[in-house]
Amino acid sequence: MHQIVNYASTYGGTFLVVLTVLVFVHEFGHYYIARRNGVRVDVFSIGFGPEIWGFNDRAGTRWKFSLIPLGGYVKMFGDADAASRPGAETRSMTPEERAVSFHYKRVGQRAAIVVAGPMANFLFAIVALSLLFMFYGQPYTPAVLQQVEPDSAAAVAGLQAGDRVLELGGHKIERFEDLQQIIAISPDVTLDVKVQRGDAQMDLSVTPRAVESEDRFGNKSRIGRLGVIRGQDEYHRRDPLNAVWAACKATWALITGTLDAVGQMIAGSHGTEDLGGPLRIVQMSGQMAQLGLVQVIWFMTVLSVNLGLINLFPVPMLDGGHLMYYGLEALRGRPLGERAQEYGFRIGLALVLSLMIFATWNDLIHFGVGSFVKSLISKV
Repeated sequence: MHQIVNYASTYGGTFLVVLTVLVFVHEFGHYYIARRNGVRVDVFSIGFGPEIWGFNDRAGTRWKFSLIPLGGYVKMFGDADAASRPGAETRSMTPEERAVSFHYKRVGQRAAIVVAGPMANFLFAIVALSLLFMFYGQPYTPAVLQQVEPDSAAAVAGLQAGDRVLELGGHKIERFEDLQQIIAISPDVTLDVKVQRGDAQMDLSVTPRAVESEDRFGNKSRIGRLGVIRGQDEYHRRDPLNAVWAACKATWALITGTLDAVGQMIAGSHGTEDLGGPLRIVQMSGQMAQLGLVQVIWFMTVLSVNLGLINLFPVPMLDGGHLMYYGLEALRGRPLGERAQEYGFRIGLALVLSLMIFATWNDLIHFGVGSFVKSLISKV
């Protein structure tokens, strides 16, 4: 328990800065496309709950910071709440009011407004990585195995020192970092691998071994291990065009890697103990800040991509749930009934809250609260 309080007091400021930036990016995506489509925006809030500070702009939007900093929302004209459910007053709107109401826009316009939030998160990742690759450099190590450890997963698969990995698990490999990302999320999963050995190409299969990894801060996680050693890290600065292209590929790799990990959790081939919540994000934010600005930027891009992906899941109440409703509306020619949408909202809320509780419980276990509670019970 003391560890949690210590992390909150030490790293809370960094966490708030990181989360505020990412929430602003996400909500500004909604706001910008809504305004471009003639929708009046009543509230742009960073956080939930009572307002701490805010102001009104000339368009009538209330920009504010709210007490609970775990997210944010854009409330458009006609919304009943932060989840953009239609209010009762939408039925009696005048033609002028309908012209600026989100709920009276065409289904394509509403879908564009909703998807703009996650897209803004992906765009943020691309821009941040582009700047990083231009001014600092992109980490690059050729995907060549400098050494293969005896009796390792790589040795069992027949890999040898000097092999250049071309493909792994159906993914093209250009850098050793690409290899690492796939291996890390694939413990005990058999993967097809294509290597260049001399003048010949060989097709093999490898099963990374599951190991418990501990970083420099004592955080433990279950990852895949191949048992190879690479060469020295290099950082290559890119010109603007190549930096943007490399950033797009890196962002796509983050997206596919995250989806692979989620798929493995759903299939049961990967444990859910690594699924972290707000406490883990607080800890990691502070740790990245200790390592420097470059690591903070990398961490923010990962969080931004995850925030965008989570919101695209087809769960009512999330952006993906709204998109699912709009897709059904486009197919049916009319929206779902109010009762069906209300039931969907309740199910979505239950799912989101369950995920938050589960992730927070993982955080508490990570910080040893379970052992702390057990010790209190044993003393009684």
